[in-house]
Amino acid sequence: MNLLFYTLLPDLFVFPLGFVLGIFYFSCLWFTVQYLTRTQHPVLLMVGSGITRLSVALLAFYFIVGGHWERLIIALLGFLLARTLLIVRWRPHSSFSDLILED
Repeated sequence: MNLLFYTLLPDLFVFPLGFVLGIFYFSCLWFTVQYLTRTQHPVLLMVGSGITRLSVALLAFYFIVGGHWERLIIALLGFLLARTLLIVRWRPHSSFSDLILED
C-alpha cells in the first residue's frame, strides 16, 4: 500500500496537471493573438504575453516534475493533449455550402 501511495499516486496527478497547464498556456496564446488587432502596442503584448506564459509554464513544470523525469514525460503528454484538443476546437470549420462552391 505504501508503494502505491508514494510512487504511483503522484504520477497519476501529473497528467491532469499537465493538461490544465496546456489549456492555460494555449488559451492565453489564443486570446493574445485575438487581441493583437485591437491593441496599440502589439509587440509589447506579444513579448509580454510570451514571457509570462513561458515563465508560468516552466515554473509549473519544475514544481510538477519534482526531479523525476518520468513525471516530465507524463506532464508533457497532458500538455500536448490539451494543445491537440484546442487546435481541433478552434480550427475554422467550413460549411457545406462552402465545399460545394469550391468545385
